[in-house]
Amino acid sequence: MATEKFEEIVEDFEFVDEWEDRYRYVIDLGKKMAEMDEAHKIAETKVHGCASQVWIMPDLSADVIRFTGDSDAMIVRGLIAVLHALYDGLPYKDALEVDALKEMGRLGLDQHLSAQRSNGLRAMIERLRLIAEKQVG
Repeated sequence: MATEKFEEIVEDFEFVDEWEDRYRYVIDLGKKMAEMDEAHKIAETKVHGCASQVWIMPDLSADVIRFTGDSDAMIVRGLIAVLHALYDGLPYKDALEVDALKEMGRLGLDQHLSAQRSNGLRAMIERLRLIAEKQVG
């Protein structure tokens, strides 16, 4: 299960052959993301397990998963944008059914990220799962 926005990224990736171009595409996605308010970059929103600084701030006012995120690393900010495309707008229950690692694997990111970046990606996915689990009850 993936959102329409994520499927668009999958389709775009099919037309980009070189991994350097794919990295640039992911970085561009991160650059296009809305800025996260500096006031939300606090211990409670920090994602641990990432080599770089990463924050994910959920918007719990909606019945669907909504969040903002940021990182001090451009590629990680791009990964947050990809996760945003994967999850944004899904009901929390549906978000729990998403196999995010499998979906990210469709992009080949699982094979082209460093071990540290892969661990960070798993940490971000886990944070989003915990947010959804708390909302589902």
